[in-house]
Amino acid sequence: MKVSLIQFDVKDGQPQLNKNKVLEIMQQALSDQPDVIILPELWNTGYALEQLEEIADENGEDSISWLSQFACEHQIALVAGSVATKRQGKFYNTAYTFAADGKLINTYDKVHLFGLMAEDEFLTAGLKESHFHIGSVSASQVICYDIRFPEWIRKLMSQGAELLFVSAQWPASRIEQWKILLQARAVENQAFVIAVNRVGHGLKDYFNGHSLVVGPLGNILLETDDSEGVFSTEIDVGQVKAARGQIPVFTDRRPELY
Repeated sequence: MKVSLIQFDVKDGQPQLNKNKVLEIMQQALSDQPDVIILPELWNTGYALEQLEEIADENGEDSISWLSQFACEHQIALVAGSVATKRQGKFYNTAYTFAADGKLINTYDKVHLFGLMAEDEFLTAGLKESHFHIGSVSASQVICYDIRFPEWIRKLMSQGAELLFVSAQWPASRIEQWKILLQARAVENQAFVIAVNRVGHGLKDYFNGHSLVVGPLGNILLETDDSEGVFSTEIDVGQVKAARGQIPVFTDRRPELY
């Protein structure tokens, strides 16, 4: 499976500009002939949370429409990061995933809201898990701050997922923690972790990319720099079964104790 990670400088409060940029870079990614394209967190609005009433995507309708069309037209799966959405008067940090035929196969609202970026003041936390398939491969997705909650990740991954997709806006000041947490989530769940971060200056933080693809033994297969662009690599999903066969952590769990 070839995966293409897209990191770019999200412009806070400018959804049309960001949409145009995403489309431009996804077109560039097609030259790598990926099976899956992955986008960062809140790429439509950035953290202009005080403007959500004016700029959030109503029911995700615009995002779903054109992303579905892109996936179908190019026969490529999209783990389309997350966008700010408005549903029944509430705002959410919502991730969408599309199969290569354009079908929407997963919707996930960020479960853990990050107080340091005032998410808890403006957004509503999600209540559902994230499970889908890329072809025949089982996967789950989380968003940024979620990776600090290993009990949540383990709950998702214990249902058979071999890939964990992470979309984020993770600031440069804590980028070393980002790497450690992603490697730990890969090792403890014996799965590939495919994590995309943004770059550029936000309203309060600077973001320096370092998107990662981590193998099921914790080995870093791809680490980006701080530039905009498309970063692609191939993964061998068969490595997941090999890792889980050596040390059967899912079988050896004692959930009755924890």
